[in-house]
Amino acid sequence: MALGTIALSIALLGLALAILGLTLALAGGTWFYVALGVGVLASGVELARRRQRGLGIYALVLAAAFAWTVGEVGLDKWQWIPRGALLLLVGLVLCLPPVVRRLRDAPERPWKPGLGNGPLALRVVVLLIAASGAASWFFDPVETRGSLPKVAGAGPAAVDPSGVPYPADDWVAYGGTNLGQRYSALADIGTANVRGLAVAWEHHTGDLRGDSRADPKEFTFEATPIKVNGLLYLCTPHNIVQALEPETGRLVWAFDPKMARDGQYQHQTCRGVSYNDSTGYAPPAEADADRAAAVVAAVAECPRRIIAASVDARLYALNAETGALCRTFGADGFVDLKAQMPNLRRAAYQQTSAPLVTRNLIVLGSAIADNYYADNPSGVIRAFDVRTGAIVWKFDAGKPDATAPLRPGDKYEPNSAVAWTQFSADEALGLVYVPFGNRAPDQVGVARSRADEALIDALAALDLETGTLRWAFRTTYHDLWDRDNPSQPVLLTLPQGEGTVPAILIPTKVGNVWVLDRRTGAPIRPVSEVPVSTRTDIPGETPSPVQPMSSLGFTPAPLTEAGMWGVTPFDQIQCRLAFRSNRYDGNPFTPPQASEGAIVWPGNIGVFNWGSVAVDPVHHWMIATPQYLPYIYRLLPRPPGEPERRLVGADPEASPVNENLGGPYAVSIAHMRSALGIPCSAPPWGVRVGVNLADGTLAWKRRNGTVAGQKVGGLAVPLPLEMGMLAHGGTLTTAGGVAFTAATLDDRMRGYDMRTGEVLWSTTLPAGGQATPMTYRGRDGRQYVVIAAGGHGALGTTPGDSVIAFRLE
Repeated sequence: MALGTIALSIALLGLALAILGLTLALAGGTWFYVALGVGVLASGVELARRRQRGLGIYALVLAAAFAWTVGEVGLDKWQWIPRGALLLLVGLVLCLPPVVRRLRDAPERPWKPGLGNGPLALRVVVLLIAASGAASWFFDPVETRGSLPKVAGAGPAAVDPSGVPYPADDWVAYGGTNLGQRYSALADIGTANVRGLAVAWEHHTGDLRGDSRADPKEFTFEATPIKVNGLLYLCTPHNIVQALEPETGRLVWAFDPKMARDGQYQHQTCRGVSYNDSTGYAPPAEADADRAAAVVAAVAECPRRIIAASVDARLYALNAETGALCRTFGADGFVDLKAQMPNLRRAAYQQTSAPLVTRNLIVLGSAIADNYYADNPSGVIRAFDVRTGAIVWKFDAGKPDATAPLRPGDKYEPNSAVAWTQFSADEALGLVYVPFGNRAPDQVGVARSRADEALIDALAALDLETGTLRWAFRTTYHDLWDRDNPSQPVLLTLPQGEGTVPAILIPTKVGNVWVLDRRTGAPIRPVSEVPVSTRTDIPGETPSPVQPMSSLGFTPAPLTEAGMWGVTPFDQIQCRLAFRSNRYDGNPFTPPQASEGAIVWPGNIGVFNWGSVAVDPVHHWMIATPQYLPYIYRLLPRPPGEPERRLVGADPEASPVNENLGGPYAVSIAHMRSALGIPCSAPPWGVRVGVNLADGTLAWKRRNGTVAGQKVGGLAVPLPLEMGMLAHGGTLTTAGGVAFTAATLDDRMRGYDMRTGEVLWSTTLPAGGQATPMTYRGRDGRQYVVIAAGGHGALGTTPGDSVIAFRLE
């Protein structure tokens, strides 16, 4: 390339940096990019004159940029990229002999020291920065290296202190058991041999996304199979239940409920099915004769049954041996969950999580679409007889004291708080634990009553027999950010003083991990209330002046302009401008506004979501994968008197609008990212952590996942750089000391040492593994680890329909 062309390119680069930098500076941001641009422009001008002074100026600019970078972000190599990678690349080009030789006053010996030797100055600066970059690979300020302590004298355990056997040969419920621990007592696969894992079998469900009229973009295979009764049971995104032979993956039977498909559903997924064994049932002597006869007939038809729910809101029971509908359940095998439901509108009422089966009950909530309508169906929690489908009790946050089933013709309370994720239960205490979320609209709370606020974003403990509220713990006050509790509660026993306490963990979108006494809801780990911002331009809105925070949590540090990221200075300046042009009050609770955008950090995908956390209940460890993405919220006023008017823009994908039809505001919820599609927050966007729950201390933290395959400006990144990626899914822990997760966006599954977080084994999956692994022992005596790999439509991972089992070779 001709020197003139190089000089012109550098001058234009400097001019662009100076202009964009001035825009940023006038918005209240740093002035450094103005100075940087002027320096690069001056260098280009001198190079156009073929003066080696141009190289000297560029050396000075490069050195100043490096010093400024270290001053802003320290030694985090990934944050050096937007500030220096492009400039360093240009500097490398300018160091080349063909460039130097074309200068009119090029030194005879370019390596000879001298004040006027521009080529030498530039080469020294480039070499020093390159060496610093190489050295930075051996240091990561984000990571914490440590080791989780084992409990002295604790050996293999088969039964939890609550009396529930730990999963081993079987995996009997979504979370392993109804304790939700995601832990297996199997130890055949351990830290010493996990590298020998290989594919044992792969099953294709045949259930793939249809066109956009039939299936939404968020078409996801998030199922965790259960293994019980000698079979492996799972559900596909369209709620097709399949039973597989655990050792081979051979399909034994399948049942398709023929759900009503609709591209307007917010989620098209099924996270799991449940199991009940009623063999040996004998009605109690005092039982009602008619009811007892109905139960006996139901048990005779289906002594062992699979319980499932469909996205189109039907609950159904299948014979676990054959897959045939249990016709004595509900009406010809189905219970219509929309019966007596108010405010039913298109695609608003759904079921996505596995029903909780405990004692002789099915307990489930609902997944009501966020921000479709301002007045939603009820969020009622219902318990049904697992054999007949008859309703036993209800708990409605809109009328919490009335738990008896509705009378014919009555309806549930409209728009009450919703619980859409997986529930947990302690049968010894007789409690079911329900993680409630918000009520519509998520971002406007002017219509909420004090009674509403008592259960919005609360963890509620309900009496298993009656549905009566025993206690509730609020995790957010006056939620305006969609901070619903998304995770299955995790139950385990923790040391306390000289004894132990039955505990419950509840991870949240804010990043708090609440550690409570599950008998009473009293905090075990300290809780504080922190002051937060309350300024709002929404008439009648009253944001809470304080929010509760747990001493155990992974809420990210506040965003700063210096923390904005990018691949080049240009997209970083764009993100800095976004930071300056939207309101952000330095905490996770900046109220949404109508007059300006509000940065919500962490965003509504949450630090934790439905993947929850996993524990080792024997050694009191917690293994988790926190994630971090910023969003920009803005409330969009609807014209007075036009509550049903749609406000969707011309390009809803680029600027998504959630309508909240019937309300005064729609809401725009957009990822805060640059034009290249990269998050504006600096990596890591996901980490994995190990916590000692005995004292609440972090033992280790590591970046989780690579950027391989991610798109930057439409081009896939070819290098597996471990920067730390979003992990939308769950983790499996085992007595062998290995944790497994496949939820990162790089389509890989990993096995890592639970004590240190070090990756011991990884493999590429045929599709995204946005699910939670499980494990069991087959009839052949070997331990299998299974993952559903079908991708996540909204996150853009590779779609597919695989269920894959691994075992030692």
